[in-house]
Amino acid sequence: MKDGIVLTMRGICKRFPGVMALDRVDFTLRKGEIHALMGENGAGKSTLIKVLTGVYPKDAGEIHVDGIEEAISIRSPQEAQSYGISTVYQEISLCPNLTVAENMFIGRTEGKTVNWKAMEKRAGELLDSLGIPARPRQQLSSCSLAVQQMVAIARAVDTDCKVLILDEPTSSLDDKEVAMLFRLMRDLKARGVGIIFVTHFLEQVYEVSDRITVLRNGNLVGEFEVDKLPQVQLVAMMIGRELQNLSVIKKESGAASARREVRYEAKQLSSTESRPFDFYIGKGEVNGFTGLLGSGRSESVRAIFGADPVTGGEVTMDGKKIRVAKPLDAMKNGIAYLPEDRKRDGIIAELSVRDNIILALQVLRGMGHPISRAKAEEFADEYIEALGIKTASSDTPIGSLSGGNQQKVILARWLLTHPKYLILDEPTRGIDVGTKTEIQRLVLKLAEEGMSVTFISSEIEEMLRTCSRLIVMRDRNIVGQLTGDELTQSHVMHTIAGGGGDNE
Repeated sequence: MKDGIVLTMRGICKRFPGVMALDRVDFTLRKGEIHALMGENGAGKSTLIKVLTGVYPKDAGEIHVDGIEEAISIRSPQEAQSYGISTVYQEISLCPNLTVAENMFIGRTEGKTVNWKAMEKRAGELLDSLGIPARPRQQLSSCSLAVQQMVAIARAVDTDCKVLILDEPTSSLDDKEVAMLFRLMRDLKARGVGIIFVTHFLEQVYEVSDRITVLRNGNLVGEFEVDKLPQVQLVAMMIGRELQNLSVIKKESGAASARREVRYEAKQLSSTESRPFDFYIGKGEVNGFTGLLGSGRSESVRAIFGADPVTGGEVTMDGKKIRVAKPLDAMKNGIAYLPEDRKRDGIIAELSVRDNIILALQVLRGMGHPISRAKAEEFADEYIEALGIKTASSDTPIGSLSGGNQQKVILARWLLTHPKYLILDEPTRGIDVGTKTEIQRLVLKLAEEGMSVTFISSEIEEMLRTCSRLIVMRDRNIVGQLTGDELTQSHVMHTIAGGGGDNE
């Protein structure tokens, strides 16, 4: 291995049933480098990380780490750690009921007894050296999420970590917490640790990273130095050549921005998670909430569907006042909702694809009127074909499907109820670019047929291609609405930022 290189992955392949998740992917990490791994959801980032950490066995390729001449095979996360490869995930896998010191050394003490004094002394020294604002005896649950992540990083660093993988570490952090985390990352970089930074925040990539590797649809697009890759080019590489084709979807649909007859309207609607807001959507309109993570876009649509307890406001549907206190109320009034977190709020992993598809319709009909097996099969087969769901059969447990196909099953579930108003929160997350196009076309087709659709995506370009009106949010408040010629990335970013500065 060349001097200065701590990790190389060459020709890595990984196949799942019907899907080539990684196709001859290369990756190189240097000592004292922060290397961003970029790509859309479904690009192969998580699969590459799981191959590197032994969660998935690779089907082909070689992995080399510093200090070992031969290629290595990594069969488990524990084995990865023995090679100096540690991962800190977005969802922290520590014990909140234990102290900071106990979390840092759990599973690492030797013998039958624990030298608590020595453990706490070592923990304190490590916390101080890394500038982590926590005390060894402090209960972890009393620490902020950012500090908990930093404790997880400290634990990894203390195990002679050469390669530190940070998987979406800033997703739930505010600006001050992100700055705190970045200081720690730069400190570790100065100590020679190679850091793989997986994130979807472009601005953060350019703030803290040295290099970028871009993946798309399981393929390597390339490796680039950050200061030589303009952000616009990075976005184009992540999206690929489909960008030009997607840009004409809305034009083909004849989507109009003019206000239509109102389908749904809320005045001062609020929930336990959202601030009061006014909102309407017209019949046959596709609109969307946009804003940075934590802006309140998902909380707003959850309030509309009654997914979070509603605390105030008035709601009308087709001019008639309705009460939506819980999801069933929304469903009975023709409102459907595909949630952002499919694993937590969407799928029932143990049930079959068929049973997941018919679930909402069965709830609407009531358990006293069960859908027959033959009819359930008919419904499932129709939507498996219509949405291109890759599954061995409708009997396959949904938990065994890829994330993108799970998302399609949930979309099928709601389309089967033939709603008047469909809310889609990140409907194309984890879905390949080609299928994204088809889902966007489907959304606009449904709108042409009279359905109202609220579409939320973390990709602003996708929103611009699909929506005729954007509601812009910041700090859980609506700060603007954009239509017509205002529907540009520049306008969106300036509105999010409060109209100040050049954010492009």
